[in-house]
Amino acid sequence: MASGNPSVFLLTVNGQIEGANFPEYDNLYCKYCFVYGHDWAPTSGLEEGITQITCKGSQSSHKLIWNFPLETTFKSTNPSGWPQLVVSVYGPDVFGNDVVRGYGATHIPFTPGQHTRTIPMFVPEPTWRLQKFTSWLLGRRPEYTDPKVVAQGEGREVTRVRSQGFVTVSFHIMTKDMKKLGYDTGPSSPVNTPSATSGWSTEEQQYTT
Repeated sequence: MASGNPSVFLLTVNGQIEGANFPEYDNLYCKYCFVYGHDWAPTSGLEEGITQITCKGSQSSHKLIWNFPLETTFKSTNPSGWPQLVVSVYGPDVFGNDVVRGYGATHIPFTPGQHTRTIPMFVPEPTWRLQKFTSWLLGRRPEYTDPKVVAQGEGREVTRVRSQGFVTVSFHIMTKDMKKLGYDTGPSSPVNTPSATSGWSTEEQQYTT
């Protein structure tokens, strides 16, 4: 029997990693993962994944298209530690070695409905010129052991980085029982509200069990 007083709320994240803009590079793929607080737990879907390798089309104006789906649901007791999406883009260097071309992160949108995020990407840089030359020669560019550090901040204070490229992600967000627990994220803006027939963006959307 369903309880009238829920102890957790649900956050459903659907969408896709649409593509990227890296004018200097081609034949890239993207890895993603979610980073979230201690009170959060995934209940369904995938927490991480990897896209296909894609190359620039003749009419895409330097755009790399992945259209890779995202689909996962989280539960939590409070909004602290709200999930973030971390993306890492990789591709071949001149010697054919897979090297990182960019890291980036964005919070999952707080309000239900349709959203689009353009994530600025960056790469760690060697501290000295000799290190930079050696990294290029050996195909061993600086990279994070765990990409999740991008969303956490700790340990990045002394990291030297360089901006490089953008990744575009679209989200379709749905929540359940947040208002019942006293949290009001407010309505989506009119441009982000889906059609009335879809019902995905409302707190009244029914989840199947």
